[in-house]
Amino acid sequence: MTTTEAPIPVRSPLPQGLAGQTAVILGGSSGIGLAAGAMLASLGARVVLTGRDKARLDAAVEHARAAGPGGDVRGVAGDVADDDAIEEVFERAGAADHVLVTAGGLGGAGPITEVTRDAARGAFEARLWSVLSTVRTAVPAMAPGGSFTLTSGGLVTRPRPGLAVPVGVVGGIETLTKALAVELAPRRLRVNTVRYGMVDTPLARGGIGAGADEAGDRAVAAAGLQTPLGRLGTADEAASAALFLMANSYMTGEILTLDGGQTL
Repeated sequence: MTTTEAPIPVRSPLPQGLAGQTAVILGGSSGIGLAAGAMLASLGARVVLTGRDKARLDAAVEHARAAGPGGDVRGVAGDVADDDAIEEVFERAGAADHVLVTAGGLGGAGPITEVTRDAARGAFEARLWSVLSTVRTAVPAMAPGGSFTLTSGGLVTRPRPGLAVPVGVVGGIETLTKALAVELAPRRLRVNTVRYGMVDTPLARGGIGAGADEAGDRAVAAAGLQTPLGRLGTADEAASAALFLMANSYMTGEILTLDGGQTL
């Protein structure tokens, strides 16, 4: 283990302090990752977005560039489940200050009596292994003061029948957050996770059968009425939590919940 004798650098905890720093976003072509990329670009950060769909990634890069004063945004197509693709991402990114992981599937749903080894292994590799692979690849390219921001979901605290495998995998991300925060502290790298509730993203809309049309908007509004605040969160609201964890250099090993009170 590399030990950094100097303490972690003290920086402005405001998002504006991210100007000039490099952020790599895995899963940056839509939803929360896309919103975070645009916000970071607007603050003057250098942004590297990744995604599996090249056309959608190209559109995301243009969207983020339009939000930024300098437009220093690039895209690297790749799948977080592919170790070679992850290595290419960080080779092309060069030095990285912050890494946000919003990508990764959530398979393996079904009654526990019907779960197969292959389905469970697939869920692990798509979500938990992709995080492990990202961190082990990124660490050598990161300077003291850097951070990893991971994502989990509210089902960890309020599981539902038939979701033992995906909930177990996502819960593993939260446990891994604390373990990595301890292991990487001597390198002066921080690790945190945002535990999201329902956020209005294409992924969430797909989960409730809502499209991007007016009927889908009504379905999203109806789903939001079941929450204490009466609506679902926006991608921008979700992304701002990730930026907070990047910017605040005294946050590590934490699980930050952003769910509009849904766990209540």
